[in-house]
Amino acid sequence: MFLNQTLAFTLMNHGDVKYMLDDYQGALEDLDNANALQPNNASTLRSRGDVKMMLKEYQGTLEDLDKVDVPEPNNAYTLTNRGKIKYMLDDYQGALEDFDMANVLEPNNASTFRNHGNVKRMLKEYHRFVKHASKY
Repeated sequence: MFLNQTLAFTLMNHGDVKYMLDDYQGALEDLDNANALQPNNASTLRSRGDVKMMLKEYQGTLEDLDKVDVPEPNNAYTLTNRGKIKYMLDDYQGALEDFDMANVLEPNNASTFRNHGNVKRMLKEYHRFVKHASKY
């Protein structure tokens, strides 16, 4: 058990380095192997979601981020990324829900605020965006 955890952690770190070097396919292979050794590890799934997002595998990204939400339901970073993916998949209401929750957790996050505004624009809810923006 300990050996699997150590190897999974090493593979996850190796995958993260490959991600930073823009070797997304190599990163995904390492992260898939880490996930096989230690299934549903939130850090591995979040990293794998980041890689899949860069590979434009949006549905796979969403599936990984949904799994992260189980052990870490109140993670603003995960919620923001999941909201971005839902936005790209034209699920504007779902994106708005994730951005709203991320905004509650980190109310001064500029990225979440900007993404929130983009969704409101797509939904043509300009009055709600102005009301939201006036808080800042």
